[in-house]
Amino acid sequence: MARAIRFDEYGDVEVLRVEDVPRPVPGPGQVLVEVRAAGINPGEASIRKGLLHSRFPATFPSGQGSDFAGVVASLGEGVSDIAVGDEVIGFVETRSSHAEFVVAEAANLTPKPEGVPWEVAGSLFVAGTTAYAAVGAVCPREGETVVVSGAAGGVGSLAVQLARLAGATVIGLAGEANHEWLRELGVIPISYGEGVLSRIRDAAPSGVDAFVDTFGSGYVELALHLGIHPGRINTIIDFAAAEKYNVKTDGNAAAASADVLRELGLLLDKGLLELPVARVYPLDEVRNAYRELEQRHTRGKIVLRP
Repeated sequence: MARAIRFDEYGDVEVLRVEDVPRPVPGPGQVLVEVRAAGINPGEASIRKGLLHSRFPATFPSGQGSDFAGVVASLGEGVSDIAVGDEVIGFVETRSSHAEFVVAEAANLTPKPEGVPWEVAGSLFVAGTTAYAAVGAVCPREGETVVVSGAAGGVGSLAVQLARLAGATVIGLAGEANHEWLRELGVIPISYGEGVLSRIRDAAPSGVDAFVDTFGSGYVELALHLGIHPGRINTIIDFAAAEKYNVKTDGNAAAASADVLRELGLLLDKGLLELPVARVYPLDEVRNAYRELEQRHTRGKIVLRP
């Protein structure tokens, strides 16, 4: 048997529980991984609450989670380029990584670089690939200026760095508690809230070229007020505004591959990218982990450790 997160109905964190389930068995082309760390994400909270039922309906009893890193425990038929004992980063599309063991497609795994801590590797997939796609969608170039909302969150904290690596000047919208950290990354921090439009214009007197919105709450409209072309605005959350104004919505699905995971892992290993981890919770405290996540004030990722 193995422990895994389950819920039987839509609702708040109280519907989550840790349950003993049969240890999963990998099928052809699959790998069983003993999970060492698994990130949690806002989209999972929305699915659990039923807010995304029309797009991502749950089948009960439901598992949870897509991010993970761990050690290969066994191989399914036909898997030859991975060995038992390998340390890997991966993802699943079966809502099942918040568990002691997870079955993943071999094609969705990449080696974990030795220098990347478990909690970082295990929380890389959703935030990393979403940031990768969102920044790629707005095509930052050397000498341009890019604004990122939610700049200290799980996705935003990576998006500001990827835009910097592309050569852009980056303005990050975040609470004052995160300003010094953003400055250390070479980002110009600006507080959100009333007057933010004027503060951005003061920080970018020559104008803003692109906008990555990871937070919602009117930032698409703010980007348009800044005079940014809709084709260089990307939101990962405000889909109503995206449809209304014809801006981009590239996110996790646009970059969900082992190749992107490998690239991001190597950037982390070389010290060119930093993924901050706000807190690590044991699996038994999954409810508290999501309570903290849903406050939307953490820097970086919240992680489960089975």
